[in-house]
Amino acid sequence: MKNTDYQYLCNVIGNLTGVPIRIYREGELVYYHSVVDLPADPLTAFTGEILSITSHIGYFITPHFHYYGVVNGDGRKIVIGPSIQTRNSDQALKELAFRCDVSADETNDFIAGMKNIIPMPLDSILQILCTMNYIMNGEKLGLSDIRIYDSEQQELKEQLESQRANADYDTPPERYYEQFNVHNTLALEQTIMNFVRRGDTAALKEWISDIPAVRAGVLASDQLRQSKNTFIVTATLVSRAAIRGGMDVSDALSLSDAYIQKCELLGDLERITNLQYHMLFDYTEQVEKLRLGKTPSKLVLDVTNYIHHHLSEPVSIEEIAKALFLSRSRLSVKFKQEAGENLVDFILQEKTREAKRLLRYTDKSAAAISAYLGFSSQSHFSRVFKKYADCLPNEYRKRHNR
Repeated sequence: MKNTDYQYLCNVIGNLTGVPIRIYREGELVYYHSVVDLPADPLTAFTGEILSITSHIGYFITPHFHYYGVVNGDGRKIVIGPSIQTRNSDQALKELAFRCDVSADETNDFIAGMKNIIPMPLDSILQILCTMNYIMNGEKLGLSDIRIYDSEQQELKEQLESQRANADYDTPPERYYEQFNVHNTLALEQTIMNFVRRGDTAALKEWISDIPAVRAGVLASDQLRQSKNTFIVTATLVSRAAIRGGMDVSDALSLSDAYIQKCELLGDLERITNLQYHMLFDYTEQVEKLRLGKTPSKLVLDVTNYIHHHLSEPVSIEEIAKALFLSRSRLSVKFKQEAGENLVDFILQEKTREAKRLLRYTDKSAAAISAYLGFSSQSHFSRVFKKYADCLPNEYRKRHNR
C-alpha cells in the first residue's frame, strides 16, 4: 500500500498491545518501539531464526514459549513480540537475559521489564499480523490459513485411523478428569459445542476459518502445561457434547482418553494446537455419522450406535430388533419412517464406510477385511462394496494409496 506510515502503525499496535514491535529493511533494524523498558531486546537471542522467516505471515516460538509474529511485504519485515500466554519463571528469564548478553547489573531490570509485557494469546498476535499483511500485501488471510496445516492434519488422521483400525481404542476409560476453572468466553464455547452436538462439520470448518481469538484462563504455570491442560478441558467438553449429540458414552470417553494420552506425549505447542483442531473435527464427524437428518430420533441413534458396535459381525435386523426390544417388522417400518431409508441398505452402507477406512489406513487384504466385517464371502463383500462405493475394494485402495 503506497504512502503507508509504518512507524505510525507500529506505534499504535505497540501502544495497544504493550508488546515490542520492530521494522527491518534488508535485514537491518530501522525502527523499534516498546512501551516496556528493556535493557536489551529479547529478540537478539533468536535473530537468525526470526529474520529467516520469509513468508508473508509467520511466527516463531522460543524454547521458553515466547512467540514472535512476522509480516513480510512492501520491502519490509515487521516483527512483533515477544508475548506469552502465561508468565515465565525468574530462572527462565535469567537464562534469556544471559542469551541476550545482558549484564549482571541489568539482569533484574530485564526480568522486571519482561514481566511487564502484557500476556497475549498467540491467536491475538496472528490476527494483528493478518491485519498488517492486508495493509502490506493486500491479502485477506485468516487464522486457519496460518495455524492449520493440511499435511499435518492428514498425518494425524492417518495415525489415529490406523490406531483405531487396529483396535487401540477398545479399552473403556476408567478414570474421570480433573475439573478446571476455564475462563473462555461462554458464547464461543457454546458455539463449538453446538457444532459438535449437531455433527455439523461443514459449519465448523467455515467457522474455524474465521475463529475469534480467546484469552484462555491460566491453568498452569508454564506454557506447555497450559496448552495441555486447555486441551484436556476441551476434550472433556467436546466428548460431553458428542454424547449429547448421540455418540455412545463409552465411545466418546474412550476417544477422549486416547486424545489426551496423545497430547501428553507432545512437547510442541504447534502440534498440540493441530491435534486439538483435529479432535474437534473428529468428534464432529463421529456425530455426523450417527445423525441421519438434522434431528435424528432416539431410535435412529440407537440403531446406528448398535451397528457401529457390531460392524465386525454379520449384523441382522433380527439382532438389532432384539437388542432394542422391538419386533423385526416394527423396527424396519419405524426406521424407514424416521430415517428415510431401508435398514438393510443402511447396515451395508455403514459396513462399506468402515471397509473404506480399513482399505485406506491399513495394509489388510480385502479378504481379511471381508472376514472382519462379517461378510459371508469375499465375493459378497466385493458386490456390496461395488454397489455402495461404485468401485471394487482393490480399486478403491489404489485410488487412495498412501
